[in-house]
Amino acid sequence: MLIVAALGGNALLKRGEPLTAQNQRANVVVAAKALAKIARAGHQLVITHGNGPQIGLLALKGAAYDPAQVYPLDLLGAKTDGMIGYIIEQELENALDHERAVATLLTQIVVDVEDPAFQNPTKFIGPVYDRDEAETLSRAAGWSIAQDGDKWRRVVPSPAPQEIPDMRVIKLLLDQDVIVICGGGGGIPVLRRPDGSLIGIEAVIDKDAASGLLAKELGADALLLLTDVDAVYRDFGTPDQARIASLLPDQAFALDLPAGSMGPKMAAAALFAAYGGLAGIGRLDQAAEILDGQAGTRISLETRGQTQERKNG
Repeated sequence: MLIVAALGGNALLKRGEPLTAQNQRANVVVAAKALAKIARAGHQLVITHGNGPQIGLLALKGAAYDPAQVYPLDLLGAKTDGMIGYIIEQELENALDHERAVATLLTQIVVDVEDPAFQNPTKFIGPVYDRDEAETLSRAAGWSIAQDGDKWRRVVPSPAPQEIPDMRVIKLLLDQDVIVICGGGGGIPVLRRPDGSLIGIEAVIDKDAASGLLAKELGADALLLLTDVDAVYRDFGTPDQARIASLLPDQAFALDLPAGSMGPKMAAAALFAAYGGLAGIGRLDQAAEILDGQAGTRISLETRGQTQERKNG
């Protein structure tokens, strides 16, 4: 099987955890062990990942260095993709005892300059702040901010991915049985100019949406959206919460889930499943079990209705 595995932000950095190189590497070691289990089962593997905390930190550092010459988000995205890809590549090679080739590809993804997202920033990046601190930073730096749980964060435009120009390179690598790390942070956002050339644009593409497009264009068998939550739940956080084990795509589209967390994952999963693939959402360390139907939430056309299971404990 060809599997696209999308690592959520918590695969690299737990919420509230200091954004140090040591913490990121320790979390990637755990991720690499889970992904190596899939690779050792004989599957082809394409890995994507988030970069929200990292790109936000680089933006802060750049502004502190010289506020008049802040690097644009597409360049910061490329920097984070290289950094994160390097750590994942190295730790996955270590976990596989260097038995499989692994490569990181900086991946451009075309967006539409007319996308309404450019007028309505919603994508969280960077650290979390108390409201007063976030408002102070917003006034000083001209940020847009929004509430994220009980904290506040910077938000930037998140246009929908339209096209992956680097697709032929990804396919060439897969033809050589290389495990590919690509589409980091949703890919590097670019515009296609009238003459066909590409140019970067200030935005951060949603990683789950980009991973779904990648999986569809590759004709992948499965799309795994891996996070720190073991499944999608109905009535989450209440005494009546119940794990949703399986869904048809139209049932998945109908769910009302938080836009800042599970909503984009379910939307990407439902869209991919509607084209005939298997989509799974669940915990990173249970990736293999999600594929086998023993964990997580699975969305596919073959699912016969919806089943629920009350969470133990």
